[in-house]
Amino acid sequence: MNLELKGGERRAIIGPNGAGKTTFFNLICGEFPPSQGTIVHFGEDVSRIPAYKRAALGISRTFQVTNLFPKLTVMQSILLAAQALERTKYVMYRPISSYKHLYEKAKGRLEEVEVGEKRDVFVKNLSYGEQRQVEICLALVGNPRLLLLDEPTAGLSPAETRSFTSILKRLDPNITVLLIEHDMDVAFELPENITVLHQGRLIASGKNEEIKLNTTVQEIYFGTE
Repeated sequence: MNLELKGGERRAIIGPNGAGKTTFFNLICGEFPPSQGTIVHFGEDVSRIPAYKRAALGISRTFQVTNLFPKLTVMQSILLAAQALERTKYVMYRPISSYKHLYEKAKGRLEEVEVGEKRDVFVKNLSYGEQRQVEICLALVGNPRLLLLDEPTAGLSPAETRSFTSILKRLDPNITVLLIEHDMDVAFELPENITVLHQGRLIASGKNEEIKLNTTVQEIYFGTE
């Protein structure tokens, strides 16, 4: 497949289960090495760069299954992520709470995703929807240039999905957002462009209305008479 995103673009990746959507994310993030081809991030070939270095370059993601620190408070979790890309992580003799700029950054991101009042609550005691919000915060606190969201509304109630979609709409417009989504209402509401995968191949890509009217996409999702 060949896919190019513009800076600040919002694009959804849709397709049936097993289409290769999460595998595609894993290639971008560096979890899997590409068997061929290249991955270019803002002009830099990152195809053979390990995942942690790609994170330092501004590639951040969330996961299909929530991946958090259950025994840390919300604030402790976000501070840990905020420090991950700074040299302060190598300082062992100073508590992380003493870095005021990290605390302010973490506090700002928590307010942005509407869980600021939960900062002192242990992650394990949050609702599932709140944990999803914390995961977004973890991905944002490193100031990413490219944000990958793997089924961010999966498992949420309709009310939680509406609230979560509202949060995503308010993200910094300079962040390029690529999301995998099975909820078609979210997939067609949030991004302006949609790419469709099927059996590991890109079969359609374009504006939302173009994808809705694409007969190949309709056949994949609804079958043929």
